[in-house]
Amino acid sequence: MLEFAWPWMFLLLPLPILVWWWLPPYRARQASIQVPFFERLAAATGQTPQRGAVVLERRALQMVAAVAIWILLVSALARPQWVGDPVTREVSARDLILAIDISGSMEQRDFKTPDGARLTRLDGVKGVIKDFIARRKGDRVALILFGTRAYVQVPFTQDLQTAQQLLDETAVGMAGQQTAIGDTIGLAIKTFATSTAKQKLLVLLTDGNDTASRVPPEHAADIAHQNDVAVYTIGVGDPAATGENRVDLSVLQSVASTTGGHFFRAEDGAQLQAIYADIDRLAPAKLQTLSWRPKLPLFQWPLGAAVILGLLLWLALLLGSEWRRVKALSHA
Repeated sequence: MLEFAWPWMFLLLPLPILVWWWLPPYRARQASIQVPFFERLAAATGQTPQRGAVVLERRALQMVAAVAIWILLVSALARPQWVGDPVTREVSARDLILAIDISGSMEQRDFKTPDGARLTRLDGVKGVIKDFIARRKGDRVALILFGTRAYVQVPFTQDLQTAQQLLDETAVGMAGQQTAIGDTIGLAIKTFATSTAKQKLLVLLTDGNDTASRVPPEHAADIAHQNDVAVYTIGVGDPAATGENRVDLSVLQSVASTTGGHFFRAEDGAQLQAIYADIDRLAPAKLQTLSWRPKLPLFQWPLGAAVILGLLLWLALLLGSEWRRVKALSHA
């Protein structure tokens, strides 16, 4: 439908009439020569003397064209536009960070897939998380890898294919052999600092215990809670192991409880797939509805019509003046 963005511009329509009423008429002075034998000079040249003051004649064509041009100009100033049908789009209001342990213990080949095959822990986790990423339609996803140090492998993006590819290229030991859970939570909080999403979720997966963090996991969890970051923790290691290989389930439970998240325990691929399905259910994406109506500007049409009409009027007056001049010369 046709709408005007600035309809109040039509208040300018009576402006020429107000100028006509209130402003004095335009006057122009021209220099002339005064001679004592004016009448004899006029008779000798065949001229007929006229009054000194001349009121220019306004033709009906000029008046009609001037009114039409003014209406077209005001219409262009009112910014006509064609407004289309409403367009509605649902976008996610959630930012999601996947933090994955790539310490040395993730190289153990004890991860059983649903079909019975045995893979390294990292390879088994990759397959499940790649499927999880593929279901993140609308979410902005980031990927953090951690070992002795934590670093952002993929910043927030909706390019899920790239996120899957970069996850597939990760290898055990790229970030060191130890485990830094607290520092990873701290890096996730820093990554969320520029996020304007209403829902901020960190899913942290590890098979070890915190042996390299400068910030204890419990303290990092308190900071995450203050920044409205929910942490879902997943333990995939062996709690009965010793040293770096022992997964500290109590710390993971504490972190999840402090931040309002959930703790999960996975021993094989089937359980891990079920856990990520549970995360979909427990933390569904918050959808934000955006609605707008496409607008096509049309001001150029009345503006162009006014310019063309003005040029046609000028050409008509020029041709008329030339025709009268030729006619007067032919009668002389």
